[in-house]
Amino acid sequence: MTLRASVVGGSGFTGGELLRLLSQHPEFEVVQATSRQYERKTVGRVHPNLRELDLRFSSPEELESVDVLFAATPHGVSMQHVDTFFESADTVVDLSADFRLSTEAQYDEWYDGHVCPEYLEKAEYALPELNRENLPGAELVASGGCNATATILGLKPLFDAGIMSGDEQVVVDVKVGSSEGGAGGGDASSHPERSGIVRPYAPTGHRHEAEIEEFLGLSVSFTVHAVDMVRGASATCHVFPSSKVTKSDLWGAYRDSYSEEPFMRTVAGGGGVYRYPEPKVVAGTNMGEVGFEIDPGNRRLVVLSAIDNMMKGSAGQAIHGANVALGLEETAGLEATGFHPVGAP
Repeated sequence: MTLRASVVGGSGFTGGELLRLLSQHPEFEVVQATSRQYERKTVGRVHPNLRELDLRFSSPEELESVDVLFAATPHGVSMQHVDTFFESADTVVDLSADFRLSTEAQYDEWYDGHVCPEYLEKAEYALPELNRENLPGAELVASGGCNATATILGLKPLFDAGIMSGDEQVVVDVKVGSSEGGAGGGDASSHPERSGIVRPYAPTGHRHEAEIEEFLGLSVSFTVHAVDMVRGASATCHVFPSSKVTKSDLWGAYRDSYSEEPFMRTVAGGGGVYRYPEPKVVAGTNMGEVGFEIDPGNRRLVVLSAIDNMMKGSAGQAIHGANVALGLEETAGLEATGFHPVGAP
């Protein structure tokens, strides 16, 4: 049975990525995409890669009845309209930060509070590699933040294997592409200002730290840089374990965690040009790459991970989570491989 789907906030970068994926998904039919700014304009006018999609943007005030509603709205919007979303759909998949955390207190600390905290306990984090067992049947699915996703995927095997307990010192440096800032842009996102940069825009206190603490039980020293690429998030995690760790220990940990995962692969110092995780290699795909090296002189592990922030860090993760929640084939609509060679992602 084909499932009817809508995308609220379909004119943004993430909304366009959702429409691209859903239009090729074997189980979904996209029947509505909303946008206040582009109401009645064709989807292809905003997303030129979707010019063949026979769909026009409609008002978010006139939601159609669907099976699944994907909300690609800025933070703070979904929490104000979630009741209306559920009047239109049986399942809501939210790509903002509105339902990623578990408690109202967390939103008071990291965001600007929450207007409907009663929904928080109903939401399930969309990252299947972390939360697969809780996703089937979920009615509210919360897609994770891209920086948190890259970090969690890199560090999770160390917890699974008992190499980390959560008491270790961990320093995380993330580099992200310009699409993370959304289609709204701003002075800092204009091409002359963005081109060629390695700009620290969140040296401390990035909100995605809350997700890492929530799902790994780990407090991290976290810094994010904006860099000159369009797609991608690359996390370098410096871990200082309390006891000696060998390469064999690490290979065993990552194989145990990810050998059966359809969208994960381990890349750790092999041959060729791309010897470690690289955003350019996974651009346009739902793949996540993880890798590692040991610095024995400093008793340090260097854990590396790379994702496409628009895919594994956003729209791809949302659809992967929806597939699991709805009992569909996990990989449906997400099996495309990347390109090589390719320019800046």
